[in-house]
Amino acid sequence: MTFWETKTLREMTADEWESVCDRCGKCCLVKLEDEDSGEIALTNVACKLLDLKTCQCTNYSKRCSLVPDCIDLKQHDFAEYQWLPSTCAYRLLSNGQPLPDWHPLKSGNAQSVHQAKMSIRTYAIQESPQVDPEDHIMEWLS
Repeated sequence: MTFWETKTLREMTADEWESVCDRCGKCCLVKLEDEDSGEIALTNVACKLLDLKTCQCTNYSKRCSLVPDCIDLKQHDFAEYQWLPSTCAYRLLSNGQPLPDWHPLKSGNAQSVHQAKMSIRTYAIQESPQVDPEDHIMEWLS
């Protein structure tokens, strides 16, 4: 059995924790919260630090200080992970579900997330002052 099948998220080493991320980039998309209902709308606007080709943060170690809205998942209760995409490995594992076959840990191929079209690579746009996230809400992305 593999570490992600035998350990909880809390029990994983730092390297194991990082390897669970499939590098899809979905958690790095700008989210808008309705002030009245609390409902979260997802957009196709990616954080300014996200490299749209690799779907990886260009300044991962300093991301939370450079982007105040960035969330360090390790600092949160796993029950709060329900806002993450339904395909997110952290959410899946915290809910006792298996990783999908396209996940790089299962496929052995770091590109499998892109080959399966599960990353944001084909539809995300970069955050910029000229882009209004409200014009880029994606209903289908949840």
